[in-house]
Amino acid sequence: MKILITGICGFAGTAIAEALLERREGLTISGIDNLHRPGSEINRVSLRKRGIKFVQGDIRQASDFEVLPPADWVIDAAANPSVLAGLAGNVSSRQLFEHNLASIVNVLEFCKAHRAGLLLLSSSRVYSIAALRSLPLKHTADAFYLDHTAELPAGVSARGIGIDFSTQAPVSLYGGTKLACEAMALEYGEAFGFPVWIDRCGVLAGPGQFGTPEQGIFAYWVNAHLHRRPLRYIGFDGTGKQVRDAMHPRDLAALLDLEMRQERTGGQRIYTAGGGPDNAMSLAQLTAWCDGRFGGFAVTADRNERPYDIPWVVMDNADCQRHFGWQPETPIQALLEEIAVHAEANPDWLQRSGL
Repeated sequence: MKILITGICGFAGTAIAEALLERREGLTISGIDNLHRPGSEINRVSLRKRGIKFVQGDIRQASDFEVLPPADWVIDAAANPSVLAGLAGNVSSRQLFEHNLASIVNVLEFCKAHRAGLLLLSSSRVYSIAALRSLPLKHTADAFYLDHTAELPAGVSARGIGIDFSTQAPVSLYGGTKLACEAMALEYGEAFGFPVWIDRCGVLAGPGQFGTPEQGIFAYWVNAHLHRRPLRYIGFDGTGKQVRDAMHPRDLAALLDLEMRQERTGGQRIYTAGGGPDNAMSLAQLTAWCDGRFGGFAVTADRNERPYDIPWVVMDNADCQRHFGWQPETPIQALLEEIAVHAEANPDWLQRSGL
């Protein structure tokens, strides 16, 4: 089987490619990446050592797809993944649109031309910010927790957030591009008869991630804590109680493998996938873990609110478990330990990540 991965030199693309090669024999994997992200050159070398064909190109350019080999499946892992993209930093709103949305037509046309199935990596940030901020939460000393005893809106339960949760705007510029990509992918698949699977992923985390404060927060926090870089709890009264669930990309690769093996052509096409409640952690709890691993380090409280910040997001994996027999296998403690070991072995990792 032949697989094409867009954004293959990013953290998710590289980790998924390596995990799939370990899971399946007879795979031929190729990938395209513009190497724009600092550190991605490191992954290019690693991928070539594994026999993966790499093409330096930009998926915003239709002509760059002309040199790519045919594929049976495309895994679309190319995106600017920062929820603040378009508002802050060095990425404009137009650049965000071009990177995350305008480029999807070239991916879909490739699938159409080669009759290739599409595995689209979407995001938990497609969900309504107002609805997420309105969730009933319990406040403990170090984290927010969903109040299961309160009346909950559609699409959320003790297991987390599912596909039926509100996607009403605003969802952020980033979230809007991912939601629009989902719609176009489903329409292309229906119109031209190729399978489409969409996975709304929680936070991906693991060793080798190019973490920054805006993306890859678990990897960034561990590396910054180890090397005594300044850390801040932003918003929510500077308490660090905001919670996310973390998933290792090799666990996501296992889900993608199961989806590619699935022969049904109808039914549910969108799934939520993440670490789930067992792999959820607040920033304050992450700091406590780092304190235990590396020694104590003070974090600054910054009470200023930022656009798009939300207090609690945990993904519901029930549909993935019911339809594919899938659930994440890497406990968050093991995931954090992998990041810590990598951080200790690579003391310049934040610099390689462009920080």
